[in-house]
Amino acid sequence: MILEIKVPSPGESINEVEISNWLVSDGDYVEKDQEICEIDSDKATLTVSAEDDGKITILKEAESTIPVGEIICTIDTSARGNKTKITTPSKQSDSKNYNLSRSDQSIASPAAKKIMREKNIDIQQGTGKDGRITKQDVLKSKPAMGAVEGDRNQKRKKLSTLRRKLANRLVSVKNETAMLTTFNEVNMSVINAIRSKYKDMFYEKHGAKLGYMSFFTKSVARALAMFPDVNSMIDGKEIVGFDYIDISIAVSSPKGLVVPVLRNVQKMNFYQIEQEVQRLANKARDGSISIDDMVGGTFTITNGGVFGSMLSTPIINPPQSAILGMHNIVDRPIVIGGEIVIRPIMYLALSYDHRIIDGKESVGFLVAVKESLENPIEHLMGGKDGIMQNLGL
Repeated sequence: MILEIKVPSPGESINEVEISNWLVSDGDYVEKDQEICEIDSDKATLTVSAEDDGKITILKEAESTIPVGEIICTIDTSARGNKTKITTPSKQSDSKNYNLSRSDQSIASPAAKKIMREKNIDIQQGTGKDGRITKQDVLKSKPAMGAVEGDRNQKRKKLSTLRRKLANRLVSVKNETAMLTTFNEVNMSVINAIRSKYKDMFYEKHGAKLGYMSFFTKSVARALAMFPDVNSMIDGKEIVGFDYIDISIAVSSPKGLVVPVLRNVQKMNFYQIEQEVQRLANKARDGSISIDDMVGGTFTITNGGVFGSMLSTPIINPPQSAILGMHNIVDRPIVIGGEIVIRPIMYLALSYDHRIIDGKESVGFLVAVKESLENPIEHLMGGKDGIMQNLGL
């Protein structure tokens, strides 16, 4: 029996996907539920699994764009009696452990194998999943006509579906919104002291680190309650406001920046925020983040400080109306009580859509965030007696 494997729907309104990588080779024997390829949509990366045991025939090349519902491969289930499975690298394996020679091309894509045979090219390792050799690896290995190898060569790489969609969205934000950015600075001394004192107890109790994100998320939630227009968005000729706060958190993943959402932040305490941030960050890094994890959000926080950024103007995450940029913390001289002292300072940036949010509201919002971060015990924890309770200790 020939079983047809079709492109699954990654989510509502998505009509096509890109096959980013085949995890098996043409002619391999695959087992039911074995992951056979990865697909990229404009929202997430998903894997496709074999629906039964059998010999696989790959019909679509990697890096090709395929409509949802189209057949990408077939599985001959009558091959069950011949279970000589061709070993391919597992997702957990280190690609450095694999060497590909002309006598063993099982981890090269069908298109790569064809070119290697025709052009008599030998590649030992690819850039694909677990060292898999892709068509682009082979093409890049061929020196340009008349060029000296390694001298002023050019490399081309196709933009992924996710990256193309992101590029279009970012351009549309610049063209369709009246985006402005306002800045402020925050003395992080008190937060650093709280974290130093309670971080060990917090981790032992909750299994999560007491990071900066819980303080920033709570501060943003307080400021959004004070300035509700920042927690709104334009829909046609109407402004849509929300009586709940869903904060999108920008997280780095192997496929690029993804933005999972913390739901109902106004009801969350510190340890719930840190646990949820950790859960979503882990899903993003291991590639299991889902579309449902990223849909929605009424405000975004992005932290360029983890990469060493001193200051930036973050771009609004549409259709939201504002985004808060965190940056690195550096000891800087500031004036307190008429004296110059050294304190750990972070610069903050709030980009906002001026069509909805006025300058007074944007500045007031950022000042409210600054107040909460510089005096979290009063504004976020209800005084000294509330510290332990708010940290769940």
